[in-house]
Order: sequence, then structure tokens, then C-alpha cells
Amino acid sequence: MTTTTTTGASHDPEPRPDNVVDFRKPTPRETPPPPADGLGGQVTPLVLDAEIVDEDDTAAARPGSAVALRRAGAMARRQTVHVVTTAVRHPRTRTVAKGTARQVWFPLAGAVVVARRWQDTHGAHRYERMMRAAETAGDHEALLEWESRDVAEKQRRHQRVMDWITSPLELVKALGVGAAAAVGLLLALGVVLAVANRDIAQVIGPITAVVNAVAFLVWFLTAYGALLLTGLTVAGIAYLWAVGRAQVQPPAWVAPATAPTGRDVVPDEGAILNALRNLGLPPLDRKVKEGWQPRWVQPTCRDGKGWRTQLELPPGVTVEMINGKKPVLAHNLVRKAVEVWPTEPRDAAGVLDLWVADQGILTRPIDPWPLLAKGTVDYFKGVPCGHDQRGETITGRLMASNYAIAGTMGSGKTSLVICLLCGAILDPLVDIDVFCMAYNVDYDPLKPRLRTLVKGDEDEHVVAAMDGLRELRSEVSRRGKLLEELGGDETKVTRELAQRDARLRPRVAVFDECQELFRHKEFGEEAKELAIKVMTKARKCAITLMWVTPAPSADSLPRDLAKTASHRACYAIGDHQGNDAILGTGAHRQGITATTLVPGEDVGTAMASGFATRPGLLRSFYIRKDREIDQITPVVERAMAARQGAGITTAPAAAVEPVDELDPLADIAAVLVGHKRLRTQEVLSLLAAHNRSVYGKWTFADLADALPDAAKPYKTGGHMQVSAARVAEAIADRDTTDHTDDSAGGDAEDVLGGGAELDDDDIEADH
Repeated sequence: MTTTTTTGASHDPEPRPDNVVDFRKPTPRETPPPPADGLGGQVTPLVLDAEIVDEDDTAAARPGSAVALRRAGAMARRQTVHVVTTAVRHPRTRTVAKGTARQVWFPLAGAVVVARRWQDTHGAHRYERMMRAAETAGDHEALLEWESRDVAEKQRRHQRVMDWITSPLELVKALGVGAAAAVGLLLALGVVLAVANRDIAQVIGPITAVVNAVAFLVWFLTAYGALLLTGLTVAGIAYLWAVGRAQVQPPAWVAPATAPTGRDVVPDEGAILNALRNLGLPPLDRKVKEGWQPRWVQPTCRDGKGWRTQLELPPGVTVEMINGKKPVLAHNLVRKAVEVWPTEPRDAAGVLDLWVADQGILTRPIDPWPLLAKGTVDYFKGVPCGHDQRGETITGRLMASNYAIAGTMGSGKTSLVICLLCGAILDPLVDIDVFCMAYNVDYDPLKPRLRTLVKGDEDEHVVAAMDGLRELRSEVSRRGKLLEELGGDETKVTRELAQRDARLRPRVAVFDECQELFRHKEFGEEAKELAIKVMTKARKCAITLMWVTPAPSADSLPRDLAKTASHRACYAIGDHQGNDAILGTGAHRQGITATTLVPGEDVGTAMASGFATRPGLLRSFYIRKDREIDQITPVVERAMAARQGAGITTAPAAAVEPVDELDPLADIAAVLVGHKRLRTQEVLSLLAAHNRSVYGKWTFADLADALPDAAKPYKTGGHMQVSAARVAEAIADRDTTDHTDDSAGGDAEDVLGGGAELDDDDIEADH
């Protein structure tokens, strides 16, 4: 039944149910009426249900109070959420959470590592992995060896499984026999004790002692077993934690929020290992996850102006792969690509020899040329031409050396040539010829000291370069014969010989923009043949050749020529084909590459081979010549003074002047001066150098037609030869027809330079 309670007097005239009564709340100042008695007073109503309502409840029922309460509750909830969110997102909270997760993750990772170790030790996974590696490497012998080991291991494992099947019964038998033997031994011992002590109770004394020991062991394990188990568990977890922390890199989601990058200025073992882990090389990443730790063949130590480290790479990871990620490796070590040099030692396969330069050492201005203000050069010792990546001075040898230099325009390749030439002219014995097949002013400051300077890209300049190349070919042969005639213990030109005989003075020939020569439609093939012949035979003759081209290829620089060059330098270049054309096949894969050099930025920086014991970086000295500074002219003036002091005059090579009346026979006699005989090919080359416009296109038939019957070429020693004595006699016979016998004899004697005699070969040829 429901009872309705009303507060205060009711003024409603409508009838009410019997269960509705008026309830008037007394005010604080109002005195309640006295209770009515049963005789005539006020009747007190019967209260069936009531609720005391205070002023707060009435206030809560005011208009708008519910909205205020809802707003207060929402604000409280928002504040709670804000506090919780702030606490969760706080860096310290994240650090603590990640640190806790990381510490939990380390034992799990360590358990995985230990399990894999156990699996490798007791299973065949190691053999299968090595077989795959041998198969990938194509090493069939190693593949068969690991396969035989795998079969043997599987047989041993099968035998162990069979032993586990039969071992329980044998174990029960062994335990039974062992227990019986132990009881018998204890009883025998008890009998001995009983007899000795005359106490029959001692018979079971040993058995009682064993029982007591077992009881003590059970009590000890019961009392301290939990403690021992806890200690062993903690020790095991600590071991797994240490293994996981040392062997496995934690995942990113548990990594420290402010984890150190490891990109230290000093590339120590930790920085190098961290750089390799972040190299993005899948085979290396797999080995790192498997727990690979490098073997440091040589710890990090100072080497020149940098740091050097050697470590053994894991199977499946080669130095070539590391070189393919050289930009990333350099970035991880806080270096530029040219400041990091990963190579593989010749005597240590599978070892990464990493050299890292000091930060910015290769981008700073290079030191001035050591001979800029004073000093001389010995051609037979070399010229300081630059610094290597370690900051050590590199000497460019001239004697028994040849140069092949390449690089795109603006890379600074001419700076190396200018440096070498400035050093060469400081030796007063050296003669220099420059053939630049382009209109270039780089060599103009050296002109007073040069023997020959030809520049231009017209056919006449190519012809002049060909004449110079032919003359060098004859010069090589002439010097070889001269060395043979001089005899003695010297088999090559030395400084003493060059000072004693002017015909053996050192020579340097530069062919800049040589692609114009080798690509020439008319002279290209002849130029290649002559260049290779001179290069292969000039080593002992004190003749140095320098070939410079912006586009190294088989057409612009013959492959045999590049292979023969002892010193090769490649400045900034666009592709690895051009890089390998200069530095050798496979140089790019080995990390000796100039493709990372930038023209206009890495000016004067090249990858070089032959300058040092190992290929590497070369920063050539820069001898400046511009409107503001002229460093070349003072060097040339010093060179001129040194040459004059030595009593040597610098006379340019004589130009070939055309003649109105040609005398081929006299010209042939002129080129034969100093020789008893020459091969017909050599005679043609000398004639072309003597007068290119007339004899440049002569053939063997033309040479034979120009000689009279008495002086025709003859075969001796397997080659067609031209005899100087026969040519002199032919001239004498011709002149006798027009003059007297005395004058003819005098002319012949003058042509031969003191007279030529018929040798045995000439006499035999006559017969």
C-alpha cells in the first residue's frame, strides 16, 4: 500500500483518501501544540509513513541545481582523465614502463639465444646452414665436407634416441644390482664394526647411518629447498638477462625513449658495431639477430689523421656488400662518404679493414705545395703531388712511370698534371713536351720552360701530336741501343748517365684531351699502336708519358694503355664503367670509386692507384694561377735559372720547314745518322717526323722506290733493313755524276757524320 505524505497545511477543498494526512513541519521559533488528550483536546493524527526533509534537500530541489550537479560531475571526470592521461604520457612514466618491459624482454631473448645455441650444438641446423653457405659460394669441396658431417651427426643422434628406448630397463636393473650391492657392503661393514666393538647392534649401524643421512637430506631440502630453488631461478634469469642484453638488440617498442644513437665522433668498437647494425643489410641483420658478435682483429687505433679498425665479418656478408652501403655507413659514423674507407686486406679474407678520417679533414683546404717557395726536384726520385686520405704527403714518381688521368670537366684533373710538371721543370735535366688537343691556357705559364707546346683541336694539332708520338717511338729505340752500346752494369738510365750524355736526358710528354688523338679517323689506330709501344718500352729510358682525358673508355683511352700505366688517377666521374676503365676492373666493387665525388665541390680530389702501396684517396696540390695570384711564374723563373746554371739552354723543338726541292735520298741519309742500319718501319717513322707533309703517308713501297738499286731494303735478322752505308754510297755515286770524285767523297763523308762502313750483314746481302 502506498502512503502519501504532505508537508504543511493543505488548502485543497477536494476530498482526500483516508490514508492521506496533513503533516505540518514545525518552525524553529514555533512551539508545538500540546498533545491532545482524550477528553476534548486536539487529536494527534496517526503517522503511517514519514521522511524528515532538511533544508539542504529543499535547496537541492531548487531550479538549476541538477544542471550544476551534472556539470560538477563532468568536470570531476575530466580532471580525473586528465590526471591519468598526463601520468601515463609523462616521459618518466614511459621511461619506467619501457625500462620494465625491456628488462622483462632481455631474459626471454636470452632464452631464445641459449635455445638456438643448444639447437646448434645438439642438432643439424649448423651443418645445414654451412651447407647452404657453401652451395651459395660454389665451394663444392666444402659442401661435401659439411654434408658428410651432417650425416654423421644424424647417425649419432639416432643412436642416442635408440639408447633412450633401451635405457629404462637397463637403468632399473642397474639400480637393483647397485642397491643390493650397497646393502651387502653396508652389512659387511656392520659385521666388521660389531666384531670390533663386540656389539651385535653395530651390524645395522651403517644402514642406520645411511637412513639418517637420507632423512637429513629430505629435511634440508624441505626446509631450504624453496630458498635454493629461488636462488637457482634468480641466477638462471640473471644469466638469461645478461645473454639477451649482450647478444640481441631490443625491439623499437621497448627501446629507451632517449636512446643514445651511438654516432660518436670517435669511431670506436661500439660506434662501428652500432653503425653496422643500422646498415640495412639483410644478411648482416639476420646474423645480428642470431647473436653474432664480431672478432676484432685490430682494435680501433689512430692511423694518420683518422682511425683504423679491423674486424671479421660473419658468413654471408662480404666487404663488397659493405661498400655497397658506404654512404649509409658513413652517415652512421657521422662522416662523409669520402671519409670512410672499407676495404679487404689481401692477406686476410673475410676481414673488414675500416679506416675513418677525422671529421672534415678531407674538406679543409690542402696545405701549400712544399716546393712553392724553394727547393729542387730530382726526376729519378719524384715530385710531391698531394696528400692521401691519412694526410700524408704522396710523391709521384717520374722515372719508370707513366700516368693515366681522367675526370669530368671541373673536377681538377689538370691540377695534378700542373703539379707534376712544376716539379719536373725544377730538374734542369728534364725536357718537357705538351700536346693539348684543346684550346687551353692552363699550360701557358710553363711555356718558357717547355720544349714543345701544342694546343688546339684542329687536324694540324693532331698531326703535330702524331709527329711527337712517332719521334718518341724512335727515341725509345735509340735510347735502348745507346744503353746497350754504353754497356756496364746499368740497364736503365740513371742521373749519372743523363748528366754525362745529353742524349739520355729525361723527357716528359703530356697528351691532354688524348681522346681527340685516339678517336681520330685517320690516325686513331696508329696512335694507339705507337702509344702502347712507347709505354711498354719507355720505362728504363727515362721517358714519362701522361695521358689525360675527361671521358675514359676503350675508344678515348685504350685498355692496354690504361693497364700499362703505373699511376692512375680518377677524379669525379659519372659511372662505375669509367671508374673501372682507369682504376682497373672491379675497383668500384672494392670501394675504390670516384663516383661519389662531386665536380665543382671535390675539386682536386681523386681516387688513385699506384701512388701508394694501396689504392686510396689523393688530394693533389693546387698551384694557383689567376688574375689575383700567380704561383706558377716564380716556379718557372727558378727552373729557368737552375737550367742556365747547369749550362743547359731551353730551345724549343725545331719546327719542320717546307723545302722547295725535295731530296728523299738525302732525307733518308739524315734520319740514318748515328745508326748503321734501321728497320724500314723505323725509317718511315723518322721520315714522317722529319717532314710530315711529304713523308706522312709513305708506304714501304714508296721507301723502296726512293732508294736506288744499290741501297734497296734487304732482309737480315728476320726484318727488312736499310743500310746507312749503302745510302751514303748511293749519294756519293749520284754526286759523282755531277761533280768530281773528290767532292762526291766529301759529301758522302759529311752525310754519314764521319764515315760509314759496310758491316758483315751488308756484305753478305750483296753476295
